[in-house]
This record gives sequence, structure tokens and C-alpha cells, in this order.
Amino acid sequence: MKQEKDWVTYQHDDVESQNHNHQNRELLFYRHVAEGNLEAIQENIANHEFLNSNGIGRLSRDLVQSFKYHFVISVALITRLCVDNGMEMEKAYRLSDFYIQQLDDIDTLEELEAVHDKMVLDYTNKMIVLHRSANLSRPMTECLNYIYSHLKERITVKDLAAYTSNSASYISRLFKEELDTSTSDYIRTAKLEASKNLLRYSDYSLVEIANYFSFTSQSHFCQLFQKETGLTPKKYREKYYGTHWKGTARDIMDITQSPENED
Repeated sequence: MKQEKDWVTYQHDDVESQNHNHQNRELLFYRHVAEGNLEAIQENIANHEFLNSNGIGRLSRDLVQSFKYHFVISVALITRLCVDNGMEMEKAYRLSDFYIQQLDDIDTLEELEAVHDKMVLDYTNKMIVLHRSANLSRPMTECLNYIYSHLKERITVKDLAAYTSNSASYISRLFKEELDTSTSDYIRTAKLEASKNLLRYSDYSLVEIANYFSFTSQSHFCQLFQKETGLTPKKYREKYYGTHWKGTARDIMDITQSPENED
């Protein structure tokens, strides 16, 4: 009886503030993750959509706890859609468990948003690799997994050969045949793409970013970046920097700590 009275009271309490977003808006975001649409996800992060309380239900009297519940709902739906789009089920659910367990040590909305953003970037990047490797041979898929799990290290064709138990010449030939590029060019492009995240979402200096991704020097990093994008790293940051989340390199890029990527 008490629950029925509470429900009647709740239905009429601040009704306008309880209006929810149309489900298509939320589903579009989840689909962007599953499709590996990194640009759309980065825009969502820059706009702090996770903490936008307009159109979402209040699931707890405590605001942080309410957003924790929304986090769990989000990761559950993202997990399901990623599985539907080809991610291995056990890998997807282990990733979900990994991020949900981190909620235990979170006390602020800022911390919660950082974990949420890291979570969606993690799933998105894994889906990018999955989609790229859909029609690739097993050795090539293993090479891509290794590259994206070791971006902050110096990676050579010999490293990839050793990891896949193949010869360096065979791996080089695979990159040319299956990706129409050289091994070194692919690795360089992957590092430069990842460096964009630090330019957009952190305050790390150019030399720190160059060191983080193991470029030979800051000037070499700047030269390669400008050749790839048409902008210097400084100009790129001035153009695209647009979020208050100033995380560390580990916060933003070190997503390889999730359990399925452990060597």
C-alpha cells in the first residue's frame, strides 16, 4: 500500500522535470559506439552530453548515484550493441564488468564523467579495429591488435613478426597486400590519429605528446603531423580544443589496461 501511495506522489511530483529524451537520440549515440564512429563520440564527449540532465530520469535522490545508474544502463546497452555488431561476447562483457567495478571508488560527477568518456572511447576504438579487421587474415588482425595496444611504444615490423610468429618479410607483404600500405606508414598514421585525442582533450605539451608516442623528437612529431593533417599540432589544438576535461595521457589513451588486452 505504501509503495502505491509513493508511486502516485512520484507521478505528480515535478512532472515536467521527469520528461525523457526520445529513445532514438540515445540509440544513435550507442550505435555510433558500435559503428566505431570516433568523430561523433569525441563530439559527444566535448559537449559533456553524459552529464546533461535534460531529458533523463532522476534514478536516485543522490545526484552522483543517479548518474552511476545511468552509467550502468549505458554500458549495458553499448555492450549489447557491440556484441550484435561482431564483438566477442565474453570480451564485451568482461569490458563492461571492468568499468562498472570502477564506480565503487567514484565520489564526484567529474570523476564519473572521466570514466564514462574513457569507457565509450575504449569500446569505440575496439570496434574500429574490429571493423577494419573484418576481412583481414588472422596474422593481420593480430598485428592490428598489437599496434593499437602498444601505440605508446616504438613498434617495428620485427615486433609484429615475433608477436605473430611469422617472418618480417611476410608481415611486410601482408600490409601491402591487405591494407595497401607499408607497416611503418600504418603505425605512424595510427600514432598520429591517437595524438589528436591528446591535443583535443588534454593540456599535455607537444614534447610530452611526442615522447608519449615514442616519436624521435618533438620536431619530428610536428613535421609528420603537419604532413598528415595539413596543420601543425599547435594549430590543430587551437582549432579543435574544446572541452574542460583535461585528463592525463593515461586517462585518455591508455585504454589497453582493460582485461582482454593484457599480454
